Amino acid sequence: MDVTTASFEQDVLDRSHELPVVVDFWAEWCGPCRMLGPALEAEAETRAGDVVLAKVDVDANRELADRFGVQGIPAVKAFRNGDVVAEFVGARSRPAVAAWLDELTGPTAGERLVEELRESGDLPEVLAAIEAGEHEHALELLLDEIAAADAERRERLRAAAVELFAELGPEHPVTVRYRRRLAAALY
Repeated sequence: MDVTTASFEQDVLDRSHELPVVVDFWAEWCGPCRMLGPALEAEAETRAGDVVLAKVDVDANRELADRFGVQGIPAVKAFRNGDVVAEFVGARSRPAVAAWLDELTGPTAGERLVEELRESGDLPEVLAAIEAGEHEHALELLLDEIAAADAERRERLRAAAVELFAELGPEHPVTVRYRRRLAAALY
Protein backbone atom coordinates (compact mmCIF):
# COMPACT_ATOMS: atom_id res chain seq x y z
CA MET A 1 0.00 0.00 0.00
CA ASP A 2 1.19 3.51 -0.70
CA VAL A 3 1.44 5.64 2.42
CA THR A 4 1.63 9.42 2.72
CA THR A 5 2.40 11.78 5.55
CA ALA A 6 -1.35 12.13 6.13
CA SER A 7 -1.99 8.38 6.36
CA PHE A 8 1.25 7.23 8.06
CA GLU A 9 -0.04 7.39 11.61
CA GLN A 10 -3.01 5.13 10.88
CA ASP A 11 -1.57 2.91 8.14
CA VAL A 12 1.80 2.26 9.78
CA LEU A 13 2.03 3.24 13.44
CA ASP A 14 -1.48 2.19 14.52
CA ARG A 15 -1.45 -0.93 12.33
CA SER A 16 1.92 -2.00 13.76
CA HIS A 17 0.17 -2.74 17.06
CA GLU A 18 -1.62 -5.59 15.27
CA LEU A 19 1.23 -7.01 13.14
CA PRO A 20 4.61 -5.86 11.81
CA VAL A 21 4.50 -3.15 9.16
CA VAL A 22 7.47 -2.95 6.79
CA VAL A 23 7.96 0.46 5.21
CA ASP A 24 9.93 0.78 1.98
CA PHE A 25 11.21 4.36 1.62
CA TRP A 26 11.91 4.74 -2.12
CA ALA A 27 11.86 7.11 -5.11
CA GLU A 28 10.98 6.60 -8.77
CA TRP A 29 14.43 7.68 -9.98
CA CYS A 30 16.28 5.25 -7.66
CA GLY A 31 17.68 2.21 -9.52
CA PRO A 32 18.36 0.10 -6.39
CA CYS A 33 14.78 0.88 -5.24
CA ARG A 34 13.44 -0.60 -8.48
CA MET A 35 15.54 -3.73 -7.83
CA LEU A 36 14.49 -4.12 -4.18
CA GLY A 37 10.80 -3.29 -4.63
CA PRO A 38 9.76 -6.48 -6.46
CA ALA A 39 11.66 -8.69 -3.98
CA LEU A 40 10.00 -6.97 -1.01
CA GLU A 41 6.57 -7.15 -2.62
CA ALA A 42 6.89 -10.83 -3.53
CA GLU A 43 8.21 -11.87 -0.13
CA ALA A 44 5.61 -9.80 1.74
CA GLU A 45 2.90 -11.40 -0.39
CA THR A 46 4.05 -14.89 0.67
CA ARG A 47 3.64 -13.72 4.28
CA ALA A 48 0.22 -12.10 3.82
CA GLY A 49 -1.50 -11.90 7.18
CA ASP A 50 1.84 -11.93 9.03
CA VAL A 51 3.25 -8.63 7.76
CA VAL A 52 2.05 -5.53 5.92
CA LEU A 53 4.19 -3.77 3.30
CA ALA A 54 3.85 -0.02 2.98
CA LYS A 55 5.67 2.16 0.46
CA VAL A 56 6.65 5.79 1.02
CA ASP A 57 7.80 7.89 -1.92
CA VAL A 58 10.45 10.09 -0.28
CA ASP A 59 10.15 12.79 -2.94
CA ALA A 60 6.44 13.25 -2.24
CA ASN A 61 6.76 12.72 1.54
CA ARG A 62 10.04 14.39 2.52
CA GLU A 63 8.85 15.06 6.07
CA LEU A 64 8.44 11.31 6.70
CA ALA A 65 11.92 10.60 5.38
CA ASP A 66 13.30 13.31 7.67
CA ARG A 67 11.27 12.12 10.66
CA PHE A 68 12.70 8.60 10.37
CA GLY A 69 16.25 9.58 9.52
CA VAL A 70 16.24 8.30 5.95
CA GLN A 71 19.52 9.47 4.45
CA GLY A 72 19.87 6.92 1.66
CA ILE A 73 17.39 4.86 -0.32
CA PRO A 74 16.10 2.30 -0.53
CA ALA A 75 15.64 2.33 3.22
CA VAL A 76 13.45 -0.33 4.79
CA LYS A 77 12.15 -0.02 8.34
CA ALA A 78 10.00 -2.51 10.24
CA PHE A 79 7.57 -1.17 12.82
CA ARG A 80 6.08 -3.03 15.78
CA ASN A 81 3.98 -1.38 18.44
CA GLY A 82 4.64 2.02 16.88
CA ASP A 83 8.44 1.74 16.99
CA VAL A 84 11.16 0.83 14.49
CA VAL A 85 12.39 -2.64 15.48
CA ALA A 86 14.53 -3.55 12.45
CA GLU A 87 15.88 -1.81 9.39
CA PHE A 88 18.31 -1.93 6.50
CA VAL A 89 19.51 0.38 3.74
CA GLY A 90 20.29 -0.61 0.17
CA ALA A 91 19.17 -3.27 -2.23
CA ARG A 92 19.15 -6.89 -1.08
CA SER A 93 18.58 -10.12 -2.92
CA ARG A 94 15.24 -11.85 -2.65
CA PRO A 95 16.70 -14.60 -0.36
CA ALA A 96 18.18 -11.91 1.91
CA VAL A 97 14.81 -10.12 2.03
CA ALA A 98 13.11 -13.44 2.81
CA ALA A 99 15.50 -14.14 5.69
CA TRP A 100 15.00 -10.63 7.09
CA LEU A 101 11.21 -10.97 6.93
CA ASP A 102 11.34 -14.45 8.47
CA GLU A 103 13.25 -13.03 11.43
CA LEU A 104 10.74 -10.20 11.70
CA THR A 105 7.65 -12.41 11.51
CA GLY A 106 9.00 -15.14 13.79
CA PRO A 107 8.75 -14.97 17.55
CA THR A 108 9.91 -11.62 18.89
CA ALA A 109 12.99 -11.35 21.08
CA GLY A 110 10.67 -10.85 24.05
CA GLU A 111 8.60 -13.91 23.17
CA ARG A 112 11.77 -15.99 22.88
CA LEU A 113 13.00 -14.67 26.24
CA VAL A 114 9.69 -15.45 27.95
CA GLU A 115 9.71 -19.00 26.57
CA GLU A 116 13.32 -19.49 27.65
CA LEU A 117 12.61 -18.21 31.17
CA ARG A 118 9.53 -20.40 31.48
CA GLU A 119 11.47 -23.50 30.41
CA SER A 120 14.47 -22.82 32.65
CA GLY A 121 12.55 -21.60 35.70
CA ASP A 122 15.29 -18.99 36.07
CA LEU A 123 14.53 -15.39 37.05
CA PRO A 124 10.85 -15.79 37.97
CA GLU A 125 10.55 -12.13 39.03
CA VAL A 126 11.91 -10.98 35.69
CA LEU A 127 9.50 -13.30 33.88
CA ALA A 128 6.56 -11.94 35.89
CA ALA A 129 7.57 -8.35 35.09
CA ILE A 130 7.86 -9.07 31.36
CA GLU A 131 4.53 -10.86 31.27
CA ALA A 132 2.96 -7.87 33.05
CA GLY A 133 4.42 -5.55 30.40
CA GLU A 134 6.73 -3.95 32.96
CA HIS A 135 9.90 -4.00 30.87
CA GLU A 136 11.59 -1.25 32.86
CA HIS A 137 11.08 -3.21 36.10
CA ALA A 138 12.42 -6.36 34.40
CA LEU A 139 15.55 -4.48 33.38
CA GLU A 140 15.99 -3.13 36.93
CA LEU A 141 15.84 -6.70 38.25
CA LEU A 142 18.39 -7.86 35.68
CA LEU A 143 20.78 -5.03 36.58
CA ASP A 144 20.41 -5.87 40.29
CA GLU A 145 21.34 -9.49 39.52
CA ILE A 146 24.39 -8.52 37.45
CA ALA A 147 26.11 -6.82 40.38
CA ALA A 148 26.62 -10.11 42.27
CA ALA A 149 26.81 -12.55 39.35
CA ASP A 150 29.81 -14.59 38.25
CA ALA A 151 31.06 -14.20 34.65
CA GLU A 152 28.85 -16.92 33.16
CA ARG A 153 25.72 -15.65 34.88
CA ARG A 154 26.54 -12.05 33.95
CA GLU A 155 26.64 -13.07 30.30
CA ARG A 156 23.25 -14.77 30.61
CA LEU A 157 21.77 -11.68 32.29
CA ARG A 158 23.34 -9.41 29.66
CA ALA A 159 21.79 -11.53 26.90
CA ALA A 160 18.36 -11.30 28.57
CA ALA A 161 18.63 -7.51 28.77
CA VAL A 162 19.67 -7.32 25.10
CA GLU A 163 16.63 -9.42 24.15
CA LEU A 164 14.40 -6.96 26.01
CA PHE A 165 16.09 -4.08 24.18
CA ALA A 166 15.35 -5.84 20.88
CA GLU A 167 11.72 -6.28 21.90
CA LEU A 168 11.34 -2.60 22.70
CA GLY A 169 13.29 -1.39 19.67
CA PRO A 170 16.61 0.44 19.49
CA GLU A 171 15.14 3.93 19.84
CA HIS A 172 12.69 3.25 22.66
CA PRO A 173 13.48 5.56 25.63
CA VAL A 174 13.74 2.59 28.03
CA THR A 175 16.20 0.85 25.69
CA VAL A 176 18.33 3.98 25.39
CA ARG A 177 18.39 4.58 29.15
CA TYR A 178 19.03 0.97 30.21
CA ARG A 179 21.57 0.21 27.49
CA ARG A 180 23.81 2.81 29.11
CA ARG A 181 23.15 1.44 32.57
CA LEU A 182 23.85 -2.10 31.41
CA ALA A 183 27.16 -1.07 29.90
CA ALA A 184 28.12 0.68 33.13
CA ALA A 185 27.18 -2.39 35.20
CA LEU A 186 29.18 -4.74 32.96
CA TYR A 187 32.29 -2.64 32.44
